[in-house]
Parts: sequence; C-alpha cells; structure tokens
Amino acid sequence: MPNLNLFPIQIWGGMKQAHFWNRFFSVFHVALILFFLSGLVGCGNTKFSSMNAIGTNITPIRQLTPQQKDSTVYIQGKIEKQIPLLNKNAYLLNDSTGKILVLTNQSDLRIGSEVVFKGQLRYKSIPLAGEEQGEIYLEEK
Repeated sequence: MPNLNLFPIQIWGGMKQAHFWNRFFSVFHVALILFFLSGLVGCGNTKFSSMNAIGTNITPIRQLTPQQKDSTVYIQGKIEKQIPLLNKNAYLLNDSTGKILVLTNQSDLRIGSEVVFKGQLRYKSIPLAGEEQGEIYLEEK
C-alpha cells in the first residue's frame, strides 16, 4: 500500500507522521480545488456551447430569420442602446454575430450589460421601391 502521508509534522526535534490529518486535508483540498474550478468554468465567459447559465439554448442573432416569425427563442448579448417608448422599452442587443431590437417592459437595464431575453420573434415588413426592407425583432414575453 503506498504511503499517502504527504505532510510530515516535526514535533520537538523528531519526525512524526499525522496519518489521519494528512489524508483528510489532501482529499479535502483536492475536492475543494475541483469544486472551485468547476465553478469558474461554469460561470466564466467561455464559449463551450450555445448553453448559458440558465441551461437553455441560445440562438445566435445571425441565425434568426423572418421565416422563424412567431417562434419563441432565447438570445443573449450586450445592450448597446436603449430606446424609451410610451409603454415599453426597446434595446439594441449585440451578440458579436449581429444586432437585433428587443421590445420589453423592463426599464432598468443598463448599456453594456450582458443579458438573456426570451421572447417571440417578430417581423415587420417594409416594402420600399419594390424591395423588402423589413426587419426582425424580439418581443419579450
């Protein structure tokens, strides 16, 4: 059996091994380190997948199309602008793949904040000189 005593304790000039405490603290420290590392990876700004902290699939803004109209999606990004409206607020959201307007009742979001929205994708058709100039936007529910 291998010797797991990693931390010898010197007592009054002689060497004694603290068997129980050495094993306890080494196992405890390894478990504690793994716990904190998993927390750092889980809360970090890493792009391992399209899952966020709440465990839902985040759709990149670039992948949103007018054909997805009325479907419910989750988007995540940084707020670039706030547009106050009469009964709602609109925020311009950027996720590094594109930008989209989000209509919401929330009024306390700050520019530069990283946020997640769940809402229905909407499309507003704007025909101009025979060309479609419509835009998609998200209405938070």
